[in-house]
Amino acid sequence: MSILSNAAEVLRCFSAHRLELSLTEVTGLLGMPKSNASRLLRAMRDAGFLEQVPGTRRYRAGLLMFEMGHTYRRGSPLLSQAHAAVSRISRDCGHTGYVSIRDGCDVMGLTYHEGSQLLRVGTPIGERLSASATATGRALLARLGDDAVRALFPEPLQPPSPNSPRDMEELLGRLARIRERGFEIARHEANPGIDSLATAVGDPASGEEVSLCIVYPSAIVSEAERDDILAAMLREARAIAAILGDPSASPCPTPPESPN
Repeated sequence: MSILSNAAEVLRCFSAHRLELSLTEVTGLLGMPKSNASRLLRAMRDAGFLEQVPGTRRYRAGLLMFEMGHTYRRGSPLLSQAHAAVSRISRDCGHTGYVSIRDGCDVMGLTYHEGSQLLRVGTPIGERLSASATATGRALLARLGDDAVRALFPEPLQPPSPNSPRDMEELLGRLARIRERGFEIARHEANPGIDSLATAVGDPASGEEVSLCIVYPSAIVSEAERDDILAAMLREARAIAAILGDPSASPCPTPPESPN
């Protein structure tokens, strides 16, 4: 692997639950010789990708990574539009919102909008979740063809919840339904007692695609309130699609089926 590829693999080791890394952890996670990993970490530190935690031999993301993330968010018309849209929806409904992207068979949140409700829920920004087992992930997967989806999941699905698709055929059936109605709902999947609504929109000019999502405790949201949130989300998605020329704009909403 090239130095750049190795550096990217090191950066992928960081997550919402792993904010710092030691040399031993890097060698264990990547299967890299200790001498090579040590040189790589020092080079990444000297280049600004990493910084050393004061008083330790551990590393964390450097200022350059923060600056690049900020530049990415400001330089993406789609992300900027989606960020503003989810902010408005979250403010109006009082529940937590996310803008998320797909990376292969995973999905992760890029921006977080805390709700005003006393009972708030959420997943840390940057935490990877299976795209097949989340509303955000399936909304984004639905923009792919079935063959592309099969290629992303060569191994049998490992659903984290009984409510998640249990095999490829069930997943493809869920994706077909999303393409018809323009949104997805997840009930008690990523977290027990939590539901989420999501839709996806893209920028044909850049090839970027993001998911707009609102999460809420299922016990405190009525079907009528859920449908209002959904309608607002799809209005925002269609507005973004019109601005950026996304031909896959969400259709007019149809109420989701009530749980059995």
